[in-house]
Amino acid sequence: MAATPETVRRLTAKGCSLSVERGAGQASGYDDDAYRDAGAALVEAKGAGSDHWSHTDVVLAVQAAALVRGRPEFDSLPAGAVLLGLLEPHGNDDLKQQLQSRQLTGLALELLPRISRAQAMDVLSSQANIAGYKAVLLAAAALDRYVPMLMTAAGTIQPARALVLGAGVAGLQALATARRLGAVVYVSDVRAAAKEQVESLGGRFIEPPELEQKPGETGGYAQQASEAFLAEQRRQLTEQLALADMVICTAQVPGRPAPRLIDDAMLQHMRPGGVVVDLAVAQGGNCEGTEAGTTVWRHGVQLIGGDGLPCTVANHASALYARNLAALLEHLITPATADDAAPVLRLDLEDPIVAGCLFSHHVSPAPVAVGGAA
Repeated sequence: MAATPETVRRLTAKGCSLSVERGAGQASGYDDDAYRDAGAALVEAKGAGSDHWSHTDVVLAVQAAALVRGRPEFDSLPAGAVLLGLLEPHGNDDLKQQLQSRQLTGLALELLPRISRAQAMDVLSSQANIAGYKAVLLAAAALDRYVPMLMTAAGTIQPARALVLGAGVAGLQALATARRLGAVVYVSDVRAAAKEQVESLGGRFIEPPELEQKPGETGGYAQQASEAFLAEQRRQLTEQLALADMVICTAQVPGRPAPRLIDDAMLQHMRPGGVVVDLAVAQGGNCEGTEAGTTVWRHGVQLIGGDGLPCTVANHASALYARNLAALLEHLITPATADDAAPVLRLDLEDPIVAGCLFSHHVSPAPVAVGGAA
């Protein structure tokens, strides 16, 4: 959900008028009365009473790209309206043309720069945190053994060994969660600089292969590794897989297919009963054979396609996402003054935050007054 009663109250205090479609927050645990009490106007999603689109200046959405394709009401938005949400921007020229032809401005949250000023707006990080947490819970539930070390009258049970591929936001949360459950956690990342973060959370860092050219990072994201580097990394990981009970795959490169870190031959080195959760499955997967949203058995190993895991923690996923959107909108608006009855939305194209996530842009003849947001 792109708005919660908390963020409705927060934005209303800034002078914004918000409309929320009836039942929109139900799946996330937020009922209509909570939105009404927070100051939002409840409107119909479709049919009679759905003409609020024509009076909307800003649209807050989750899967904004799907909204443009699937909601005919979207055509009613006035020229100059702004769409904030996940727009699947990489290589999506058709969507950009649609927005431009309708004279709409689109801000793609996937393109938000990872700079200090934008941390409170970073949707990818807030959702990756949830995915990393939930991936470990799925792996632990599917595993055929205990995760922590246990000392019993029948003898001592050794702790499970977890292997996390990628030390980004999702990987570090997976590490922290696995450690809280009592696992011994090893982490592999192409960036040697990730070692300090891994060890600060109690993980054991696997040094990247010693090659002359090593991938670094740009804008807070790991760069694409060369085939020579990936081949050497796969050799290194084969040894780790033979010892692992559960593997959490999180390695992704924005706008590119996910690097293939585990192939079929490598899987054969895992013990039967092991579990792999692949969070990169929607981008092609880090592990060969994973399928989005389902579990596949291969060589006695469970391969879980961890696609859309934040949706399984809908309440907190919505709370964090809505706060990210509210922070971005607050950054874009100038509060109401004696001359302006409503806050005014101005897009400063020199601002790194705006320039970074601007997907399509319609130049309005005058600043947009945020009198309505849906």
